Amino acid sequence: MTILVTGATGTIGRHVVDNLAKRGADVRALVRDPAKAGLPASVALAQGDLLDVDALRGAFQGVSTLFLLNAVVPDEFTQALIALNVAREAGVRRVVYLSVIHSDVYVNVPHFGGKFGVERMIEAMGFEATILRPAYFMSNEMTVKDVVLQHGVYPMPIGARGLAMVDARDLGEVAALELIRRERADGPPPLDRINVVGPETLTGEGVAAIWSEVLGRPVAYGGDDTAGFERNLRQFMPGWMAYDMRLMAERFLTDGMVPEAGDVERLTSLLGRPLRTYRALAAEIAIA
Repeated sequence: MTILVTGATGTIGRHVVDNLAKRGADVRALVRDPAKAGLPASVALAQGDLLDVDALRGAFQGVSTLFLLNAVVPDEFTQALIALNVAREAGVRRVVYLSVIHSDVYVNVPHFGGKFGVERMIEAMGFEATILRPAYFMSNEMTVKDVVLQHGVYPMPIGARGLAMVDARDLGEVAALELIRRERADGPPPLDRINVVGPETLTGEGVAAIWSEVLGRPVAYGGDDTAGFERNLRQFMPGWMAYDMRLMAERFLTDGMVPEAGDVERLTSLLGRPLRTYRALAAEIAIA
């Protein structure tokens, strides 16, 4: 029985594929360019994307379980619904979907609202699903490392409510474990939602303090200027995406990304080890 992974060559998808392959799962990855995929040799490759219905139909042949990951693009919701419909057409019942924490709270943020819509469609279409709701990815910090290392400023406007930042490697392993659990279940497990978080909830000032300790010199928090954040992002991404990110940052300030009671303990039990910390990732970045 085969697990189909979408988004397999991205930051999260690669960790999912690697963890599945290490556990001996039969994995097929949907990729745009097989020559550039760089995935483990045991992984079968299906060429196509989530808007290519014919390619999707071919990719789903013999598949029993789907890992659905959509990039943040203008037609993210359409891509997800096409994938789900083709999956159902192919007889696939089991799905692990990568949503986002507080998708039902950050409803004015386009890529959060889209993911919440997909969650609702997964339920309405009757899939046997696990919906993963990760918090802010620690790996996002790679985009600001030069500002931190060279200028001594942590520039992300994450506020004082706190974000339970998660390491992408932990998320990939949780996803793989859920895919295998779904794949091997004798009967249909009930629909489940898992908040995938890190071991601590971090504020802007708290993150700056961690960087100061790791680097051995002062790092300041750049503050809560979401308008300036949008302007900076527009230098290297489309305006619509920069605005989407600004709206997300504004919800960081008002709502944060705070775990529910028991989230950390559940993940620790699932993984059988402690969750990776922000401090450890900062140390990795500092010596890279």
